[in-house]
Amino acid sequence: NWKRKRTETERQAWYKHWLLTSTRHAKELRLFGLGDYFRERYRDLRAILRNEILGMARRRAAAELGAQGSATILVYGSFAFIAWRAFQGEISLGDVVMYFQAIQRGLSSLRGLLGSLAGLYEDSLYLSNLYEFLDLQAGITSPDQPVPFPASSGSPAVRFERVSFTYPSGPSPVLKALCLEIEPGETLALVGANGSGKTTLVKLLCRLYDPDSGRIGVDGVSLTDLDLEELRSHISIVFQDFARYQLSARENISLGEITSADDLPRIRRAAETTGIDGLLSDLPDGYETRLGKWFREGSELSTGEWQKVALARAFFRDADIVVLDEPTASLDARSEKEVFAHFRDLAGSRTALLISHRFSSVKIADRIAVLDSGSIVELGTHDELMRQDGLYREMYTVSAEAYR
Repeated sequence: NWKRKRTETERQAWYKHWLLTSTRHAKELRLFGLGDYFRERYRDLRAILRNEILGMARRRAAAELGAQGSATILVYGSFAFIAWRAFQGEISLGDVVMYFQAIQRGLSSLRGLLGSLAGLYEDSLYLSNLYEFLDLQAGITSPDQPVPFPASSGSPAVRFERVSFTYPSGPSPVLKALCLEIEPGETLALVGANGSGKTTLVKLLCRLYDPDSGRIGVDGVSLTDLDLEELRSHISIVFQDFARYQLSARENISLGEITSADDLPRIRRAAETTGIDGLLSDLPDGYETRLGKWFREGSELSTGEWQKVALARAFFRDADIVVLDEPTASLDARSEKEVFAHFRDLAGSRTALLISHRFSSVKIADRIAVLDSGSIVELGTHDELMRQDGLYREMYTVSAEAYR
């Protein structure tokens, strides 16, 4: 990849990215004293690779020696036979020269052919992985005759009907016959322990996967009957591992709806809802400042500030369904309060799905669904769940005890 870079700017950008990553790793190596450990592991791996390469070289040398020895015996045997026929007077001296040159040319052509075949075989070993990748078929596709996305006056209702799902490499189901209905314009919060299936449920809603069994519908229409691009155009989402684009601040936010990339007033309104407008306006070139340090003129943001940009990108999109997966995990308490102070106004009549471990955030939801081992075990408002004295109350109490 380094050799393929066309411009000096690109090469410098990739070098800076590599340098930043190496610096982050070096900090941990020094702090935890892991330098000798990883150096030893590197030496062990290099020793294994060196032994394998030497073994391959020995086998190849033995094969080449056998082939060259056989070829030498055949060639000199042929020369001896030709010379014996000449001494017997059965062929002339001119025939000897002709046969000698014919054998040399034939041997040279045969050697080139075998070398080409060997090179072709070695190249095919490397290309087999590429061909295998190119032959992969998309597991999630649009139907041949998709149904239009439901056109309603308000936001759509989302319904999960006995949905079960297991990851391809997973030993056990993540979701088990899950049933859940989100009313139009409702804000529903999902809470539960790690691994209970919250993020998986969101991925199924976006059709990044299809459930093993059950049905997911939007206003009564199954997701599998909708066009993929149209379905996803109606969903705005922020995942836990949000993207950090090394583009300008304006472009970072406008990527939520690229067709409105030049609508700066709307971009600023989205930034204001997350409290990042002031910081972006104070950058050297304002909203045109490149974010990140891959390029020389870029300005780096903190993790919390990057998350605010990602939230602004999600709010910028005019979608019917808004999904926030741990949207304030990197924000401080004041910033979190400011974001959710605007969240209800921003969501408006949209159907919203909120995933969070912070109970101060989920309390703003109309209803709260508690997941445990892939199933909904409790459902209701904050006050209703607290009166049930179940899993939600236990989790809320444990969280609140840390602040007492």
